Amino acid sequence: MSLQPNHSQATPGDHKPHSLGSMLHKFDHRWGWVLAIGIVSVALGFMALGLLVSATIVSVLTIGFFMIVTGGFEMAVGFAARSWGKSALWIVAGLLYAVAGAVTMAQPGLAATIFTLILGAGFLATGVIRLWLAYEMPAGSRALALISALITALLGVMIVSGWPGNSLIILGTLLGIDLIFYGARWIGLGLTLRRLSNAR
Repeated sequence: MSLQPNHSQATPGDHKPHSLGSMLHKFDHRWGWVLAIGIVSVALGFMALGLLVSATIVSVLTIGFFMIVTGGFEMAVGFAARSWGKSALWIVAGLLYAVAGAVTMAQPGLAATIFTLILGAGFLATGVIRLWLAYEMPAGSRALALISALITALLGVMIVSGWPGNSLIILGTLLGIDLIFYGARWIGLGLTLRRLSNAR
C-alpha cells in the first residue's frame, strides 16, 4: 500500500498564496485602475501645493469632520454602556470632542493656527527625543538616525519660528506632499502590475 499523499484530492483552499508576488498576480489585470489612482493622487498633490490656503482649509475641515464623527461614536458607546459612571465619561468625552470638531469647522482659520503650532511643537519634541535615542544606538546605524532626527527637529523649528504667519500654508503643504508620495507609491505598484500582466 502506498502512503504517498493523493494530490488529486486537494481542496481549492489548499492552494493559498505564499508570497507577495503570487498576490500581485491576482490583480495584475487591473493595473490600469491602480495607475490611474496614483496619477490622480499626484495631480491632486500638485494642485494642493498650488493652492496652499485652500488645501489648508480643506485639511482643517476634514479633521473637524472626523472629530465630530469620532465624538458621536464615543457618545453612542457611552449611551450603550451599562455602567452609569463609565457612560458619563464616554458621553462627556465624546461631546467635548464633537464640539471641538464643530468649532474647527466653524473657524477653520483659527483651527489652522492652533493645529500648526501643535504640529511644529510635535516635530520639535520628536526630533529632540530622536536625537537622544540616536546617541544610544550602535555606531553603524547612528548616522542615519541622527540625520533623520535633525531633519525632524529643524522642521519643527521652522514651523514654530514662522508661526502664526505660516498657519495657512503649512497644513496645505504637508497635504500636497503626502498626496504626491502616496500617488507615487500607487503609480509604482501599477507599473509593476503592468509588467506582470505583460509577462504572462
